[in-house]
Amino acid sequence: MIAEQIINGERLKLDDDLKFLLTTPLKELQTGASLIQQKFFGKHVDLCTIINGKSGRCSEDCKYCAQSARHKTGVDEYDFLPTEKILEVALADERAGVNRFSIVTSGRALNGKNFEQAIETYKILRDKLKIELCASHGILTAEQLKKLRAAGVKHYHHNLETSRRYFPQICTSHTFDDRIKTIKLAQAADLEVCSGGIIGMGETWQDRIDLAFELAALEIKSIPINILTPIKGTPLENLPTLAPEDILRTIAIFRYVNPTANIRLAAGRKFLPDSGAAAFLHGASAAITGNMLTTLNTNIASDLKLLSKLGLTNK
Repeated sequence: MIAEQIINGERLKLDDDLKFLLTTPLKELQTGASLIQQKFFGKHVDLCTIINGKSGRCSEDCKYCAQSARHKTGVDEYDFLPTEKILEVALADERAGVNRFSIVTSGRALNGKNFEQAIETYKILRDKLKIELCASHGILTAEQLKKLRAAGVKHYHHNLETSRRYFPQICTSHTFDDRIKTIKLAQAADLEVCSGGIIGMGETWQDRIDLAFELAALEIKSIPINILTPIKGTPLENLPTLAPEDILRTIAIFRYVNPTANIRLAAGRKFLPDSGAAAFLHGASAAITGNMLTTLNTNIASDLKLLSKLGLTNK
């Protein structure tokens, strides 16, 4: 059984015969994914929350994104939030029981006064919180990433979004290699990188498999899987939503290819029944939770209750 070979230390390679990932009945593939998950994560599920620290007016043309200034979505627009507001949300999330807290910001890169305010905010969060800090601020320089690490940030989020082949169909204002470079600079700054993508943007199954292997090659330890929620005013607004079976197969595939990484349920979990219960049992060892996500019908309390019901824990 391939799952057992992976548990025993073997790793899939892109030039292997990978047809089984698509032809194996879903339940059988999920059984293997569950075995791999149990081996490397046991009953633990990592929960993180995010706050949208700066919104709208992004210069980039990512076709899925409500925050691009090139799309008319009616999204809120504001500069970096006051430190007091961010601290209030972070403390509440910590009390609610999450493992990590992240500030995310719109734009190609967080620069100037906004970046300096973010650094000061992270220093305060570092001193006030016991949970780990994450950051998501776009295509930063090596110096900026080192400043984040010095301010107490341990994790940097920077999605590849899709495969190298399909990326130009989704974004043309920066390149796939720009994202790869940022990830490597973050790793060089002693930041653990969280990087994944969005499924349901018109990509093929091969694109999803290629993305999984790109992330494996980069040794990514946290891989968020977002399911596209088509947003009115974006170029992808009329795409059909993925079937739950396709989402669950994708999660299982990522577990096979990245056995020791946290596969993290992210935006679009509402397209899965029971808040993704089946995914948590068959490949997904982490999730983004909380009340700040507009595309998630869940909160911290309901997720903790769900995990308990499934015999899982985030402790």
